[in-house]
Amino acid sequence: KCMRDGKKASAEKCVYTAIEEAATKLELENPLEAIEGALKNVWPEFEVKGRRVGGANYQVPFPVQGHRRTHLGLMWFVAAARSKKGMPIARRLSTEIVDAYNNTGASVKKKEDVHKMAEANRAFAHFARG
Repeated sequence: KCMRDGKKASAEKCVYTAIEEAATKLELENPLEAIEGALKNVWPEFEVKGRRVGGANYQVPFPVQGHRRTHLGLMWFVAAARSKKGMPIARRLSTEIVDAYNNTGASVKKKEDVHKMAEANRAFAHFARG
């Protein structure tokens, strides 16, 4: 039930535990280095958005700006952690942070999938302006 149903205090506890655990696994002095390094590997450069042009829908690549990069990265961490089963959420989250720090894992794969989709639809990039 952690990280759901408005349980902010227990969610905070899970996140802090996960970051501490990840820093220990990575043998880092500062736990913030673990989450920052992992986030840098998960941040998307581009994403695709649907645009309707002349009756047809196109997936148009857009650069991701500002806080949206961080938001997407954190959402992908949580989604990847929730998809793993059989252990507490703090351990699942710490495993995902370690994997992302090492440029592997489900959240990094999600970023690569988004980038592949943006690359595949680069032909429609001219629809972004206008």
